[in-house]
Amino acid sequence: MPSNIEVVDEPAKSGFLDVRDLKVHFPTEDGLVKAVDGVNFAVEQGKTLAIVGESGSGKSVTMQAVMGLHRGTRAKMTGEVWLDGVELLGASDTVVRRKRGADMAMIFQDPLSALHPYYSIGNQIGEAYLVHNKASKKQARTRTIEMLDRVGIPNAKRRVDQYPHEFSGGMRQRAMIAMALINNPKLLIADEPTTALDATIEAQIVDLLHGIRRDIRGSIILISHSLGLVADLCEYVIVMYAGKVVETGRVDVVFSRPQHPYTAALLACEIDPWVTSDKDAPLPRIPGSPPDLVAPPLDCVFAARCPKRFGRCAVAPELEPVGDGHSVACWLR
Repeated sequence: MPSNIEVVDEPAKSGFLDVRDLKVHFPTEDGLVKAVDGVNFAVEQGKTLAIVGESGSGKSVTMQAVMGLHRGTRAKMTGEVWLDGVELLGASDTVVRRKRGADMAMIFQDPLSALHPYYSIGNQIGEAYLVHNKASKKQARTRTIEMLDRVGIPNAKRRVDQYPHEFSGGMRQRAMIAMALINNPKLLIADEPTTALDATIEAQIVDLLHGIRRDIRGSIILISHSLGLVADLCEYVIVMYAGKVVETGRVDVVFSRPQHPYTAALLACEIDPWVTSDKDAPLPRIPGSPPDLVAPPLDCVFAARCPKRFGRCAVAPELEPVGDGHSVACWLR
């Protein structure tokens, strides 16, 4: 595996974020939902990583665990999450709150529900600044206007006093990005940042993310269903399925030579049928459904849907290197 996506025994000196054997299980009436089940990865500061997979694969739950957003819920978490030398799962609420917003920040996929309807955009962004800085409200307001202007909000001095319902979908997403960036975090997590945006606004947000990638020296983790966006923005990728990592490596390597049938199927589904020669061909799809995470299979988690399954798939494979900084959990490797 590449040096910035690896499992280590001690906090990596070169790695900024290290996630080791992370498990996030949710108790329900039907049993324990194993939403994330033994995830390992690390990211160096300044690198960009994408996490891809179907809905329910564990992408967002993994990064919410990193942010400490499962605290106070019924979620059962084990493993280790090291951020800049501090282990967060075992840390106090005070330590996690200090890290959240200052050293790490998250852009949520639904800005309308993430922003409070009763407070102005300026108050909400400014509060994020005041929590982590010894500053006056006037200084926080000035900083907020600067950030709104930076993310492309027109007439920022007037817009700062408006409310979320007065912003368009694209502008609300820009406001969320401004809030995430206001304290210059070393780790920025973007959870489906272009969801529910029309094509024109999506392109503008992608351009903004490109600018952020150039301007900040921190790490960026992108959660996305769009493999095209991943290829455009990120250097490394993790493919998740049923709460596990099934393939990882450099984006160009994984996308050009996928070793796991699930990754290959995701890439096939990304092809636009209108740019292919056969317009009447059926849309590519992955047959079947993801497994029940209350009772996940003991064999390969993808075996029931895999067109290449064979006898050895009755035993779950481990994530193993296949060369060129590329690892896969599949017996076909």
